[in-house]
Amino acid sequence: MPQPPVPTGLAPGHRPLGQDDPRRIGRYRLTAVLGQGGMGTVYLGRSPGQRLVAVKIVRPELAEDPVFRRRFAHEIEAAGLVGGFHTASVVDADPHGDPPWLATEYIPGPSLQDVLEQQGALPPRTLHTLAVGVAEALEHIHVCGIVHRDLKPGNIIVADTGPRIIDFGIARALDSTRLTGTGYVIGTQGFLAPEQLTGASITRAADLYAYGMVLCHAAGAAPLADGESLASALGLLPARFAGVITRCLDHDPGRRPTATQVLDLLAPNVPSTGDWLPLPVRRWSACTTRRLPRHREPWVSSAAGGRRASVTAAQRPRSWTELPKRRRARVPV
Repeated sequence: MPQPPVPTGLAPGHRPLGQDDPRRIGRYRLTAVLGQGGMGTVYLGRSPGQRLVAVKIVRPELAEDPVFRRRFAHEIEAAGLVGGFHTASVVDADPHGDPPWLATEYIPGPSLQDVLEQQGALPPRTLHTLAVGVAEALEHIHVCGIVHRDLKPGNIIVADTGPRIIDFGIARALDSTRLTGTGYVIGTQGFLAPEQLTGASITRAADLYAYGMVLCHAAGAAPLADGESLASALGLLPARFAGVITRCLDHDPGRRPTATQVLDLLAPNVPSTGDWLPLPVRRWSACTTRRLPRHREPWVSSAAGGRRASVTAAQRPRSWTELPKRRRARVPV
């Protein structure tokens, strides 16, 4: 007997299962593809109790590496200590399965990458809450002895209750595998700390470099236009952001601030009341709880009379208060 359709809570860009995608892993029924990364494919799943989970299934070439499997099991155990206030909680896993997999809490809401691609740079209030929320999450992750290693807009969920970090810590399981031995670099270009590119020891400071780059993208200071320097772009931002970002992007890991120090600099100025998301993002985010077509909604401006307008990437606003005269490039995935 055919099963009735199940609401999936898909965000824009997610796709239905293909012919080669599994339909079930462990006790979880898979309903859609949420994304793909260096470790494997992430699916939207549903537990027997109808709870939504994000299920990451490891790539076959990694699953064949016994070193990876051991480290994957260790990182799953460590990630379970972080909890769900700042991140997506680990709910189930089988590092010894065929293939290995990990299930975490599914958090409804778009990624920061989706928000920036769709809406442009964030207004100061939203940027401030994002900066403090992500720093608070990093502080907690680092206290648990975990280094994220791949912090980027695509790994930050813009939830109603605040930003949440996903895919934390598990990237370390890729170390010392056959892939890393042939020059494979863990992380995403544009957010990698200099020491990650040179093969030096990776510490919590690498996450702070990536944090600085995330704020650059969220504030509209990156990606850079042709001939534009990062220093000149940061000079257009409020001093409290520019100063923190500049310190986080120091090429010397020892001179970067800790997440706790970033919180000390930013937290006292966070607004205490009101919704942290602008109205266009709240409306768009609410759509992620319903099934959506694969296309993204175009930017709606007052000039269009409130109607949907066909707007190219080059016409998207750099900020929430400026009309789009400067290009807004896609945030790298």
